[in-house]
Amino acid sequence: MTDDFERMWADLAPVGRSTSSGGYFRQPFASAEEELRGWFAEQAAARGLTLETDAFGNQVAWWRPEPTPGQVEILGVLTGSHLDSVLDGGAYDGPLGVVSALAAIDVLRDRGVQPSRAIGVGVFREEEGSRFGLACLGSRLATGSVAWAEVEGLRDRDGVALGDVTAAPENGAGGILADVGCFVELHVEQGRVLVDSDDPVGLASGIWPHGRYRFDFTGRADHAGTTRMEDRADPMLTYAMTALAANKQARLSGQRATFGRIDVAPNGTNAVPSRVTAWLDARADSDEALGALVAAVEKQASERAGRDGTTAVMTAESVSGAVAFSADLTDRIRSTRSWPVLPTQAGHDAGILSAAGHPSAMLFVRNPTGVSHSPDEHAETVDCLAGVEALADALMELV
Repeated sequence: MTDDFERMWADLAPVGRSTSSGGYFRQPFASAEEELRGWFAEQAAARGLTLETDAFGNQVAWWRPEPTPGQVEILGVLTGSHLDSVLDGGAYDGPLGVVSALAAIDVLRDRGVQPSRAIGVGVFREEEGSRFGLACLGSRLATGSVAWAEVEGLRDRDGVALGDVTAAPENGAGGILADVGCFVELHVEQGRVLVDSDDPVGLASGIWPHGRYRFDFTGRADHAGTTRMEDRADPMLTYAMTALAANKQARLSGQRATFGRIDVAPNGTNAVPSRVTAWLDARADSDEALGALVAAVEKQASERAGRDGTTAVMTAESVSGAVAFSADLTDRIRSTRSWPVLPTQAGHDAGILSAAGHPSAMLFVRNPTGVSHSPDEHAETVDCLAGVEALADALMELV
């Protein structure tokens, strides 16, 4: 197992990696991600797995048991994750789950396991939402959580529409998930709970509700030198105070609020901007808390705009409610070993499948830095191998 895992990990290491920062740029429908999808197809073929791909590019490689006369067919167990990354992201978020799933198949075969139900290894596309702005887009389309008509017009930063780079789904939603009974996703931990508890592996209890909200601040372009401060209608000031308000509201309520992306026009050093567009990522421990947090930020943005002579308009681009993973599935996996159970503040494909009615569970592998969505994201090989064993044990319990 060690050799197989390390060989696969070495295959992925250089793909899409920045020579300057060491981070990864693996955006969907671009060369690095396409190379990884080709690599996955090769790995599936090498194991004799049957590869299925939908129109959007979601992939599932199936290990199907030999049919037994008179046996009632049981829906399969899906595992896997995603291969795309955030901009300048880490190596482990997503790919660790895919490599570990393939390695777990190898472990089960080494153990001589003859599964009673099919095991699939899945790769969902555009999980991060780093190109077209909607997180878990592949799994949302696969489950029918969003319709193609709702998303085909989404555009990336260069103005390219989603419908221009991929075809519309031919057979509607759910085709690639038709044989899926449950989903188990392994992921690098995006925090330090397992570091503090000194455990290599943990289980997820659920996912915090979270959303992405676009704030459009509009003012009046003007000269940076000749325009008196009191004569300005500067949307950058409105944005800046809104970002500070979001930070304060999140800290006071114990939640999360981040402005991580802005777009400014005309974006000149010596000009007061006419427009600032900023995106808020907000997360909270309940749907009610999320609603209250976002409402408070929106209210303060509006009040500040009134004082600045600008306007502030908020648009919710994507909102995902709280997810509680299957207690039965989690208990069955935990019965193989008593791993700690922890919530996650990050969104995952497992959350989308769970909300769509596919019982789901998640395994986390310890991240010694606690850092994610960054080149510093990391997991020690020994912990990754513990994760592979834990996933293999979970699959063995379920099949």
